[in-house]
Amino acid sequence: MNLQHIVVVALVVVGSFFLAVGTIGLLRLPDVYNRLHATSKSTTLGAASLFLAGFVYYGGAGAGLTSLVGIAFLFITAPTGAHMISRSAHRMGIDFHGQDAEWPEEE
Repeated sequence: MNLQHIVVVALVVVGSFFLAVGTIGLLRLPDVYNRLHATSKSTTLGAASLFLAGFVYYGGAGAGLTSLVGIAFLFITAPTGAHMISRSAHRMGIDFHGQDAEWPEEE
């Protein structure tokens, strides 16, 4: 087993861990905002680690290049999607869980 395979295995393990944490957060957290935070952050890191493992395994051409494009696409679309879902939930009137959290006053 050479260094390339060790790096690929490490990235797959790290990616799987973050994806599992995001899934547990989705199932366990109380409201849409907390669930959204758990899934958008951890699954972005998890999927990026898996894409990076694909890049390390396949190299810089072909499927490896596709993996890099996937990482770029993921980092552009995941925060935008999370923001839009959060904004839609706020406009629908979905409140935060708990009594201490409030939306800031709009100007």
